[in-house]
Formats: sequence, structure tokens, C-alpha cells
Amino acid sequence: MAFSSFLGRVLFASIFILSAYQEYNEFGVEGGPSAKALKPKLDSFAHRIHSQVGFQLPEIDIKLVITGAIALKGLGGVLFIFGSSFGALLLLLHQLIATPIRYDFYNYDNEDKEFTQLFIKFTQNMALFGALLFFIGMKNSIPRRQPKKALKTKTY
Repeated sequence: MAFSSFLGRVLFASIFILSAYQEYNEFGVEGGPSAKALKPKLDSFAHRIHSQVGFQLPEIDIKLVITGAIALKGLGGVLFIFGSSFGALLLLLHQLIATPIRYDFYNYDNEDKEFTQLFIKFTQNMALFGALLFFIGMKNSIPRRQPKKALKTKTY
């Protein structure tokens, strides 16, 4: 039972770790292809926030965003393998920030081909988000083992 739980965590975390490794290898001077793909989406997201809420986001360096994503996925994935709730929280934070920006289906008409592709990827990432929430919930619902107290013998 313990081995299958460990194997499941390794397979789940490998998604994040391999993604972080690929982004790290492609990073380069400009931030790699991830930065080129994410920059217009981040600008669009910031514009949407400003137009909907009236809050102006500060200028964000895309290389710092990519570096943060690599760190969250890499560290969170490794900690998650060892059953850490903190690792799961790091992965949750990454999913919470990155998913609505990277998969911006809300910027397209629902008849567009891009809408469908982005919406499917968005829902897949929300399923990962739900799995992480489930892990944290299950981890917190299992009572911790208390050391057994030695029974004292009664003397009469």
C-alpha cells in the first residue's frame, strides 16, 4: 500500500518536475519560448484585470515569472513526492496563478477553435488543482499516530 501511494505521487509530480526541467533548459537570455508565449497572455490578463476591476497591475518582468514557475514546480514536485503538504501547496499556488493566464479561453468566442483547445487544457489543469486539494484534504484528515503510553500497574 505504501509503495503504490509513493508511486502515484512520483507519477503525479513528474508532470510538474519534467515541465520545470524543460523550461529551465530552454530558458536562455530572453526567457525561452515560454516567455515569448506567456508575455502577450500576461499583458492581456493585466488589461482585463484593469478593465474589469480597475486595479492596475505593476509592470512584471516575464523572466521573473518564468523563474518563479520553474521554482514552484520543481521544489513543489520534489516535496510532493515525499508526501509533503507544503509541496502540494506550492503546486497549488502555481496552478492557481498560471492556469487562468496560460489558458485564456475567456478571450475567445466560444465558436473559435482556440477556445475549445484552451478550455480543454484549462479544465485539465483544474482537475490537477482538484487532485492537489484532495491530497491535502486526505493528508489532514488522517489522524497522526500518538505514541502509546506505558500502562502503569496498579499496586494495592
